[in-house]
Amino acid sequence: MKRRNQRRAFTLLEVLMVIVILGVLAAIIVPQFASTGDKARVDLTTQQVNSGLATPLDLFKTHCGRYPTTDEGLAALLQKPDDEDVAAKWGGPYIKKPAKDAWNHDLIYQSPGTYNENGYDLSSAGPNGAQGDDDDITNWEKT
Repeated sequence: MKRRNQRRAFTLLEVLMVIVILGVLAAIIVPQFASTGDKARVDLTTQQVNSGLATPLDLFKTHCGRYPTTDEGLAALLQKPDDEDVAAKWGGPYIKKPAKDAWNHDLIYQSPGTYNENGYDLSSAGPNGAQGDDDDITNWEKT
């Protein structure tokens, strides 16, 4: 018996079928991971707005007798305010880096707040970066 030295290989049709199957699987799986990342960013920013900056802001209030003004903004948590009386009491920095949301937008701070009249309003413009629409993340109840 003679031994044949044949090479077996995939046909072009078989290779194309594998590529199509992988493409279909990728089309199903990739959006699932993308939406998970967006949800994580929303959750991270929600935590930061509702409680993550509460401690540094409350500590500033304890030291200085008030929350930072709207004009001072969240920058007052990083560097001494210009007001000499407040600067003398300032015990910061209260945070390590500028306060931004998960999309790298500046957080929106107002004190005294419109919604939290005895405190401060803190919000993020959300994923689209446009303030005042439904995807905003706030530290007050939206109506």
